[in-house]
Amino acid sequence: MTHSVVGLFAGIAGIELGLARSGHHAELLCELDPGALAVLADRMPEVPRHADIRTLRSLPRVDVVAGGFPCQDLSQAGRTAGIAGSRSGLVDEALRLVRRKRGGPRWLLLENVPFMLQLDRGRAMRHLTEALEEMGYRWAYRVVDARAFGLPQRRLRVVLLASRTEDPRTVLFADDTTPKLPAPEEADLHDCGFYWTEGVRGLGWAINAVPTLKGGSTIGIASPPAVRRRPGSSDAYRVVTPGLADVERLQGFPAGWTNAAGEVPGARVGHRWKLVGNAVPVPMAAWVGERLAEPGEYDAGHDRALRPGDAWPVAAWSDGGRVRRADLTTWPVALPYEHLEVFLREPKPLSARATAGFLRRAEAGTLRFVEGFLDDVRSHLAVMQRGPAPAA
Repeated sequence: MTHSVVGLFAGIAGIELGLARSGHHAELLCELDPGALAVLADRMPEVPRHADIRTLRSLPRVDVVAGGFPCQDLSQAGRTAGIAGSRSGLVDEALRLVRRKRGGPRWLLLENVPFMLQLDRGRAMRHLTEALEEMGYRWAYRVVDARAFGLPQRRLRVVLLASRTEDPRTVLFADDTTPKLPAPEEADLHDCGFYWTEGVRGLGWAINAVPTLKGGSTIGIASPPAVRRRPGSSDAYRVVTPGLADVERLQGFPAGWTNAAGEVPGARVGHRWKLVGNAVPVPMAAWVGERLAEPGEYDAGHDRALRPGDAWPVAAWSDGGRVRRADLTTWPVALPYEHLEVFLREPKPLSARATAGFLRRAEAGTLRFVEGFLDDVRSHLAVMQRGPAPAA
């Protein structure tokens, strides 16, 4: 079964591209950012576009309304203004459009950061689920990890699915498996990602993966994670950062997917980083699309009631009157995993200034690091301070 889709907050079409790979087709894309609009026009020219959800009067008759609504007010790294914030609060515009559509779409698919489950004691999720129930929707949500879909990026996202006529658990809960992660002692066998902007309170250490890609700073400065190359690597530099095409691939896009955004007048390279960092991983959306096309089965016999005041769990659902937690992992599937080094085709050495700053914070703090890690960072700094070797 294939479905027609409206993509709200479409960005660079991570959800829509993933759904398309599962056989579904977009009828309308709504996006405000000029760079993202340029990407949509370049990559999906046949799909009509609307620039501002606030001026969108109604939705076409489609099966799925989807959107990764703005996370700036819900992210741990953002403003944490909450669901009432000026950016994340735009999800209410999506709910407005769904309410206005007589009968409503068969499916409503929303995505955001997992910190929304904790911020303000889970107020954002309560806001969404109460609105869905008021409209007569059954809902289910699940936190999923991009690594489950073969991408070497530790990226957790909340996927919320609702329907008036179908059971969303047959899509989000039908698959589950045990996470397949490298052991801590395997760090020297792989490239390992970390946040070079941290070093005092956190590191974001990830074996054979990068930590969550971020959109960068509010002034358009790219902030890619760093990668310590595995011992024995042929790379002359011990610490590198992924190139822009590398992170496009780390999100499941083809390299060069956002080229058109760089051609917008006044565009900065950092803005392309923001667009990629804010995107939904394409294989994650493709998995949802596959289950929308062919729902599975789910046995709720062992699910337990979520009591008032309980924290939101990894997965939960409601049929309109009761909320229950589902005992699931963040890995619905375990697709063939590609090593991080395969994605690093255009890496750049971490600058001497950035390396020195990280070392200064790391050495002054109390964090514990994998044996040999700081030695590698010091070695990299020495190479960067010497500068390039003279030409022969």
